[in-house]
Amino acid sequence: MRGFMIEDVLISTDGRIGRIALNRPKAIHALNLAMCQAMIDALLKWRADDGIEAVTIEHSEGRGFCAGGDIRMLAESGAKDGVEARQFFHTEYRLNHLLFTYPKPVVAFMDGITMGGGVGISQPAKYRVATEHTRFAMPETGIGLFPDVGGGWYLPRLEGRVGVFLALTGARLDGAECLALGLATHYLPSEKLAEAKARIAAHPDRIGGILGELSVAAPPAAITRHIDRINRLFASDRYEDILAALEADGGEWAEKELAALHSKSPQTCKVALRQLKEGAVMHDFAAEMAQEYAIGSRVVQMHDFIEGVRALIIDKDNSPKWNPPTPEGVTDDWIDAIFAPLPENETWTPLT
Repeated sequence: MRGFMIEDVLISTDGRIGRIALNRPKAIHALNLAMCQAMIDALLKWRADDGIEAVTIEHSEGRGFCAGGDIRMLAESGAKDGVEARQFFHTEYRLNHLLFTYPKPVVAFMDGITMGGGVGISQPAKYRVATEHTRFAMPETGIGLFPDVGGGWYLPRLEGRVGVFLALTGARLDGAECLALGLATHYLPSEKLAEAKARIAAHPDRIGGILGELSVAAPPAAITRHIDRINRLFASDRYEDILAALEADGGEWAEKELAALHSKSPQTCKVALRQLKEGAVMHDFAAEMAQEYAIGSRVVQMHDFIEGVRALIIDKDNSPKWNPPTPEGVTDDWIDAIFAPLPENETWTPLT
């Protein structure tokens, strides 16, 4: 095996396989700018290398695949001029798009926590492997952000209104649920991952067969029991309607989800609803990423994101003071301004 290391990501080759291993275990492998750029550089090199037939993405050690992006940095930048935050988003979204359009098969091992930025580098992969340790979520509305890194593309393409439910509530899914919803293509016991990686390195032309042979029957997927309820109660693209439907239902499940929504930023819940509605009818992933970049460029400097990070990550008092504090206070004009296209010289573009 040949490779090199920057501090936070390990890049290597193993036979005809390119390997990317996230290496920030103390931060649950949260992505930073250097990691995104290192992955882009490796992927571009391997794309042009006829000796590399496939790529694997995993984590080096610890309890999670990837917990997201460097949220604290984003908030500190947003509280100033936002330049560093926009630079990170621009590079991260280019990585997401590069993976989405990559001509060689990519295998993502979603073993452990897979949230935010971790979703962005696993969902574009042709093969997405879940295990009994997988915990998948897009929890951004809880910190005043929104489900970016392609969330506006992937989530509305899930069954019924499940994507809307995940975007608004930040609900966590286990590996079996990821498999049932199509967020994962295979379910392997974690003890089989080393064998899977070794066999893929030896036979990169047989990835699907190898993963199929090592797969096991997943446990029952709990979320499937609630899909009819989700489709009914989360049917509207108007946030106030969803809250009213949950309140009117009055059941134990509805009350639990209503309580979860009451802790989220009304602004970013409305952003997420519009993002998924528009993303559902887009035909170009690059257009989705350009829109998410415009949204992110603005939201990262707004009160709710800076306050959400303060309350949940810095001070950890879990009592964010959202502004506006109610859904009714977040007007259509407010959301329109967040979604407005950026000036041409500031727009996001994919790698050429």
